[in-house]
Amino acid sequence: MEKLKYLKVNFLDVQQHLNKIFFSIKKVLLEVFKRNDFILGEDVFEFERCFSRYCGYSFAVGLNSGTDALFLSLKALDIGEGDEVIVPVFTFIATANAVSYTGARPVFVDIDEKTYTIDSEKIEKAITKKTKAIIPVHLFGQCANMSVIMKIAKKYRLHVIEDACQAHGAQYYFRNGRKIKTVKAGAIGDVGCFSFYPTKNLGGFGDGGMAVTNKRTLYRRLLQLRDCGRISRYKHAIIGYNSRLDTLQAAGLLVKLNYLDEWNRRRKQIASWYFDLLKDSKVILPCCADYSSHVYHIFAVRVPKRDKVAEFLSSCQIGTAIHYPIPLHLQPAYKFLGYKKGDFPVAEKISQSILSLPMHPFLTKKQVIFVAQKLKEAIDKV
Repeated sequence: MEKLKYLKVNFLDVQQHLNKIFFSIKKVLLEVFKRNDFILGEDVFEFERCFSRYCGYSFAVGLNSGTDALFLSLKALDIGEGDEVIVPVFTFIATANAVSYTGARPVFVDIDEKTYTIDSEKIEKAITKKTKAIIPVHLFGQCANMSVIMKIAKKYRLHVIEDACQAHGAQYYFRNGRKIKTVKAGAIGDVGCFSFYPTKNLGGFGDGGMAVTNKRTLYRRLLQLRDCGRISRYKHAIIGYNSRLDTLQAAGLLVKLNYLDEWNRRRKQIASWYFDLLKDSKVILPCCADYSSHVYHIFAVRVPKRDKVAEFLSSCQIGTAIHYPIPLHLQPAYKFLGYKKGDFPVAEKISQSILSLPMHPFLTKKQVIFVAQKLKEAIDKV
């Protein structure tokens, strides 16, 4: 294979997403401007309808962020002061923050060393009389082990709130002998939560989020919570929040939703190139569980001397990122929980070597080859 000398590779390329659909986006945004329905306009309701149908659930509530989707879902389930919610220790801090916002206590559980999602075999040990819910995170584009998690939840009568903020379009496979039931990420628990942050597989032009559910009472509660507790223009049944998805965001996301599956397939193709090019190297590649598809929001590998490798790749104009260098139990913000170094050895181990390579639907094979070549060169040099 030809050795490439220089080729700039961005970690992300949001601009190419926009270039692909620029005229469609321009058209729908102009229509919103003409209607002046910027708050809870018709595009919000249409996007909710289309996204709930895409996920396979009956109801969807557009919100201002994935964080609020988690927070308001917890509130809608009456989780608050004195309660405990189980959360994986290796994820973005917003998952735990959403629990803290309610007054409840996040209880951390270590992760599986292969998939980096919550270790379902360790959940039961973390359950107490105060436990009210589990938040499995479908990390990097792959589902957590929901078959086991749902059995545990049923056994202990716990709510399940799926953090699917990184897994738009991922599929979970429920196996019963030879029969396989396929369900979309976010459409398994009581409620599924999504983020439309610009870097996500389905990203907007700012913050945005969504909660999907099959439970009508939960849906109605979420509608009130997102809109100041409103039941009519000036009548408020509960103390709610201002957490509405903007019409402009919904309009753009409606256009992008049409491309989500195509872009996810492209991500899988790019991942297959990485797998082929790095299979005989010192790189530990992502593990694809047999119970879930992977939509590669993040292509996270593990390498020796991670920081030096990342520095070398940066010098070659290759963008990388680290998801996540500090597990939640070691974050200063959660020092008050009383955890210490060594409590979650798998997460601590993973956080020292994990490195996210460039991943977006518009990478070329030549760029992927260059990244693989330089990554192997970096490992040999540093």
